[in-house]
Amino acid sequence: MNHYLKHKEKLNKNKIYLVITLSFLLGFSSSLLAYVASSYFKQASGSENIGGFYLIIYGIILIALLNFHRFILWLGKSKLLFLGYFLKILLITALIFSSINYLGIFLLISYFIISSISWVDLDIILESFSIDKASGRIRGILLTMVNLGFLLGPILSADLLEEYGYSAIFLLIFFLHLVIINLAVLGLRGLNHKIRRQITLKNLWNKIKQRRNVRMIYWISFTLEFFYAIMVIYTPLYLLDLGFAWHEIGIIFTIMLLPFILFQYPAGLIADKKTGEKEMLFGAIFLMGLFTLLIFIGKSYTLWEWAFLLFGTRLGAALVEILRDSYFYKRIDGRDIDMINFFRTAQSVAYISAAILSVIWLSFFPLSSIFLLLALVVLGALYPAFILEDNN
Repeated sequence: MNHYLKHKEKLNKNKIYLVITLSFLLGFSSSLLAYVASSYFKQASGSENIGGFYLIIYGIILIALLNFHRFILWLGKSKLLFLGYFLKILLITALIFSSINYLGIFLLISYFIISSISWVDLDIILESFSIDKASGRIRGILLTMVNLGFLLGPILSADLLEEYGYSAIFLLIFFLHLVIINLAVLGLRGLNHKIRRQITLKNLWNKIKQRRNVRMIYWISFTLEFFYAIMVIYTPLYLLDLGFAWHEIGIIFTIMLLPFILFQYPAGLIADKKTGEKEMLFGAIFLMGLFTLLIFIGKSYTLWEWAFLLFGTRLGAALVEILRDSYFYKRIDGRDIDMINFFRTAQSVAYISAAILSVIWLSFFPLSSIFLLLALVVLGALYPAFILEDNN
């Protein structure tokens, strides 16, 4: 085991349980918006080609994450988290009373930006209380609870949207965030860790150059986030174009999300105790790419066939997600804020890339062909998975 795997660790189970509880509630609140946001952007702008909005969101998030250490140096981890939750409450309150127009688009974009930054901050706080030998299990429980929250959202948000409109969804998110901010303040208020060293992009780049395995797992992370970007933005629009109603889409998406509940903790446990992450990562990426390709090939699937295909894509994605996190966090600790920030930029870079490529792609090809592009990108990640050095 090389020297990058040796670092100081401190386990705090109570704080881990608190972060997991917050993550469950945040997952639930995020899922209420995740699959209806593209429809909101489409309705507010009058255009189906909405990739530009996601380009703005993740362009700003990328800039923020590259300067994230400055925010922590200024406020500390927990105060920054509290500020983020407070701003989200203000933004969601404004959305409740806003019409579906460009002001609403601005508010929703701002909400997504703050939300993404807050997730990274919570991630850094969790790593401060974790240990490597339990990393797969801790991350497995965390992701399982996040995705259990996500599982509750699609049907509920689809029903609320059909019956009462977007304001009902925003109102429910408002009440959830009142609970979230109170739990966070009560449980994390005495833990306002601040960094004591200056972090520069040059130093970060030098560290990345020395760590090939971090670069490879970043490639895999980028691919997973690219997959999520395309799927979250365009799958609801494609299903609506095929004639499915929102309540049917809610059923499909609920079944689709089951792998995140059923398989992530067992996969993390196996990675900790038995095999390491490498072999399972390779198989999971192949599975994700194969089922995505099947979506492109078929044109007239029934509701249950769509549920099965999307379940298959998310089985692969769920395994990649937990194994990616387990692998990465075994190679850093809570002091490596720069490396965590770098790792989490994969989402922003992926969404920016997905937004640009999808806008160009859909200017020449039909919406269904976006899944062919996605399958090719996913299968390309088999290479970094193959050359990755196993943690075991």
